[in-house]
Amino acid sequence: MGGGGQQTESSEPAKGDGVGPDGGRGGSAVYTWEEVQKHCHRSDKWLVIDRKVYNITQWAKRHPGGIRVISHFAGEDATVSSLTMEDFQALRDRVEREGLLRARPLFFSLYLGHILLLEALALGLLWVWGTSWSLTLLCSLMLATSQSQAGWLQHDYGHLSVCKTSSWNHVLHKFVIGHLKGASANWWNHRHFQHHAKPNVFSKDPDVNSLHVFVLGDKQPVEYGIKKLKYMPYHHQHQYFFLIGPPLVIPVFFTIQIFQTMFSQRNWVDLAWAMTFYLRFFCCYYPFFGFFGSVALISFVRFLESHWFVWVTQMNHLPMEIDHERHQDWLTMQLSATCNIEQSTFNDWFSGHLNFQIEHHLFPTMPRHNYHLVAPLVRALCEKHGLPYQVKTLQKAIIDVVGSLKKSGDLWLDAYLHK
Repeated sequence: MGGGGQQTESSEPAKGDGVGPDGGRGGSAVYTWEEVQKHCHRSDKWLVIDRKVYNITQWAKRHPGGIRVISHFAGEDATVSSLTMEDFQALRDRVEREGLLRARPLFFSLYLGHILLLEALALGLLWVWGTSWSLTLLCSLMLATSQSQAGWLQHDYGHLSVCKTSSWNHVLHKFVIGHLKGASANWWNHRHFQHHAKPNVFSKDPDVNSLHVFVLGDKQPVEYGIKKLKYMPYHHQHQYFFLIGPPLVIPVFFTIQIFQTMFSQRNWVDLAWAMTFYLRFFCCYYPFFGFFGSVALISFVRFLESHWFVWVTQMNHLPMEIDHERHQDWLTMQLSATCNIEQSTFNDWFSGHLNFQIEHHLFPTMPRHNYHLVAPLVRALCEKHGLPYQVKTLQKAIIDVVGSLKKSGDLWLDAYLHK
């Protein structure tokens, strides 16, 4: 499904041809949009495609992306019907014909090789020259680089964009995110698939669930201000972001969440993969630093990696539209929530090619080395239909993250004091 939820475009009723036995009045019934929209709950989910109503309550449990992803579209229209979407489908057909969804094995082999080389060099550095402060710092920087790049690589496997078969992508995803990074593939899939389904939509995209620590976008700050909610001094959030955002996301928030998820869901396979990372790490670095020194080393590496991860992932999304569900068509929703960063060899490597965030969201299974080939075609499509296609410099994108937080904080303060 890719149409989004454009219920308001047509007032025509939807037919119940596809509703199952527990779905209501039967196959020949006609439903209003108001009736359809009521079926958006955990135990009652309907979906409309080509004016036919489908009861997806039971099928949602078998959805490949997880029950949460398809549930976010319950009560909506998933029809690809607009001229814009027809042009996009034609573009997708062209992309498939030209082989842009096929990966180059050599690219990803070399990419994995450079990650493993950094790991080996970091350890070899200590074996040969010892553990002085300067060498330990250099080792930490190399490990943080390796961890960050492994993060981009697991993202490729998680999107099934490397291997020809899903099973091999899943196995290698668990190897990279588990053995090379000490995290959980299932945890990542659960979060990230929801992000792609409803980017920057409150209560549906986990990436904008700020747990009352930040207020985001233009609507949420005003809502908090009117309700006199002040969990944090939000008018200073662009300042305290530097203290609790980039430094703590991976070493504190993600680490706690990952292990909580693996234990609560009894995900012993992912836990076993993660344990191989920590076993390997402590076997390698215990002889140099002891137990507590090794804990300090991995904590510092996570601290450095977290800065890298937060800036790269937020510069494409945080300054964009963040709102409650607006039932936009799928293409418009993806474009309003994403922007690109200028291409360069450094930007491509530094961001794992996520500087092409627009193309990644429109073609999530496309191997990253082909983003630059499809980008001009996507841009032409956007220009044809008057859709936004933003490209920024790396510096401006980072500055915009802070600027968007300040803008939201100011909106909160104004509403808090005057509304």
